Amino acid sequence: MDYLKAIKELLEKHMTEKGFKLWNGINKLIPSIWNKPSSSTGKWHRRLNGDGPPNVDEHVYQMLFSTTKIMRMFDISKKTARGDSMLFAVVLHDALKYGKLGNRKHTDTTHDKIGADMIASNKDTFTKIIGEEDFYILEEAIRFHSGQWSTDAKNNGDFSFKKYNPETMFVHMLDMLSTADCLKTDMDYKEG
Repeated sequence: MDYLKAIKELLEKHMTEKGFKLWNGINKLIPSIWNKPSSSTGKWHRRLNGDGPPNVDEHVYQMLFSTTKIMRMFDISKKTARGDSMLFAVVLHDALKYGKLGNRKHTDTTHDKIGADMIASNKDTFTKIIGEEDFYILEEAIRFHSGQWSTDAKNNGDFSFKKYNPETMFVHMLDMLSTADCLKTDMDYKEG
């Protein structure tokens, strides 16, 4: 299945024109790790049927598909800056999972921090599309998408989602649900 194509189609359908244009630019700059396993050791992200982990593209598609179906719980509509922020958080949360260059043999356990730092260093670009408030939600959601295991959470100790935006917990929850093979999509019902 071509999950990267499905990701692009889903983003184009749900993002603003400017947001989707920015996504296309970002996707050309980030390492292409879409076909790498979502768990380099196979310890995590195992499928319920015992098969190995899905690739990053399938994992991200699962999360994006679910986001587009339930982001209304935050009163977020498609084709809005707030919607773009949520979709960016999901599609970029593992963008640097194999390091800044995407060439690590194993996943980088600090990918949450380096991903959020990358977002932070491009604040001016993002805020032209999504605005300041949505930018901070995006950065935070990526920085803490691993929940209590996030790099910056471990460094600060005493982690609680009460200190963060609800969207941050949302991205973490989707990540955990995908990791536990609990998210299903339209692709699960397509042949080939």
